Parts: sequence; C-alpha cells; structure tokens
Amino acid sequence: MSNTAAKRKLRSSYVTTVISISLVLFLLGIIGLLFLNAHRLSNYVKENLGFTVLVDDNSREAEVQRLQKILNASPYVREAAYVSKDEAADIMQEELGEDFVDFLGYNPLLSSIEVKVFAEYANPDSMAVIENQVLNFPQVQEVYYQKNLLHAVNDNIEKITIVLAGFSILLLVIAIALINNTIRLSVYSRRFLIKTMQLVGATRGFIRKPFLATGILNGLAGATIAILLLSSLIYGMNKELQGMIGFDNLFLLGVLFGLVILLGILITLISTFFAVNKYLRLKADDLYF
Repeated sequence: MSNTAAKRKLRSSYVTTVISISLVLFLLGIIGLLFLNAHRLSNYVKENLGFTVLVDDNSREAEVQRLQKILNASPYVREAAYVSKDEAADIMQEELGEDFVDFLGYNPLLSSIEVKVFAEYANPDSMAVIENQVLNFPQVQEVYYQKNLLHAVNDNIEKITIVLAGFSILLLVIAIALINNTIRLSVYSRRFLIKTMQLVGATRGFIRKPFLATGILNGLAGATIAILLLSSLIYGMNKELQGMIGFDNLFLLGVLFGLVILLGILITLISTFFAVNKYLRLKADDLYF
C-alpha cells in the first residue's frame, strides 16, 4: 500500500471515529439537557398550581387589599393577584360566551385573590397547612385548590424523574460501549504498528502516548461537533424551550457543554488506553486472529 493510500485510510478512520463520537455525545447532550431542566420544569408546573382565596362579600376593599399584602409577604407565596367581582364576571363571560349577569340580573361571583406558591410548598401536606392558616382570616370565605391534581402532579414528577435517571444511565452505558468499539476498531487497524514499535524497543508508555493524545483530540473534536449540534437544536427550538435551558442561561449551558467535553475526553481516553494495552500484551502471531 502506498503512503498516499495509507494516509487516506488513516484520515478516513479519524473522520469516522470523530463522527461516531460526536453523534453519541449529541444524544447524551440531549438527555443532559432534559435532566438539567427536570428540576426547573417540575418547579414551573408546581408554581402554576396555587390556590384561590374567595373573599367574603361583606369585606371592605381596604380589608381585602390588606389581606393581599399579608399574603404577598408570606414566605410561601410567590405572587398574589386580586380579582374583583366585575373582573371575575368578565372572565366567566368570556369562557361561557354569553352574558350571564344580564340573564340572572345580578353578579353571583365573589371577589378573590389568586395565589401562586413557591414550588417547595406545592405539595399536599404544605398546602393543607397553608389552607388552615388562610382560613383564619375573617375576610376569607373559602380556599379552593385542586387537591387531586396536586397529588397527581407530585406523584408523576417523581416517577418521571426516576424514569429519566434510569434512561440516562442506560444511554450512558450504551454510549460508552459504542465509543469504545469505535476506538477499538481504530486501534485494531494499527495493531501491527504497535507491535513493530514494541519489537524495536519502544516502552509501553512511549507507544501509548501518541494514541492517547489522538484519543483526547478525537474526544475534543467529537465534543465540539456535538456542542455545535446542541447549540443549533437549542437555537432552532428557542420558542418551544422558553423557561428551559437557553442562551440566556449561561450557567446551565456551560454545565451542559462542560459535561459533554468531559465525557468526550474521558471515554475516549479510557477506551484508547485499554485498547492499546490489549495489543501491547498480544504476541506477534496473535495479531492475525
């Protein structure tokens, strides 16, 4: 085989290895994207549950505003918005598509305060305690929230987190196996070179060094391509990913990209080390099998 053909085959092997590594790291990056945002997504869902405080019809507006200020100052409240009887009627009219106030001759709805709580308080036990506290105010007639939905959200979030963690571990194992096989094939194509260097007196460390350096470069190259693909995905789905990781969240983005680079280097480095060691231990006659 001519030097030109050998160099072409070697370049082809590098390209194939880098592409394989980058695609696997891209898939790992997508899982990492979901995993890093699992907590933020669960918080987003929980913080949009909240509860409604129905105000007694005999309460004066000043008393209601005072209650709203007290709720806003509470450690568990993220936001408390006052909804007057007229505003509640307008909302109901828009949902029903007809003017029920004219039909009934009066507005039967009560003024209310829509309360959004912080995610750590959006669980059945905390909400029950909060409900009892709020009911102690004389202006409050009733506290309403969807108990069944609250239970379902908390249960499902725990299940989804467990499934996502299991799937991430499984994909990581598959990714390591795929990258390991790709590198082993790459090293296999140069097994005779390894044995030749060993026969002329080169130490194992000297032989391993260029292979490990190439492995690190392949890992960096694959990680770089994977990061570019992830960046394109995040940019292309920017509207759909609002509230999740994005270019406006540099910390999480840095963590994600850092993990991709770290995994790319570690997996290729470890796989290359063991692949080269395998052929360093083999006898010359065993290289043909």
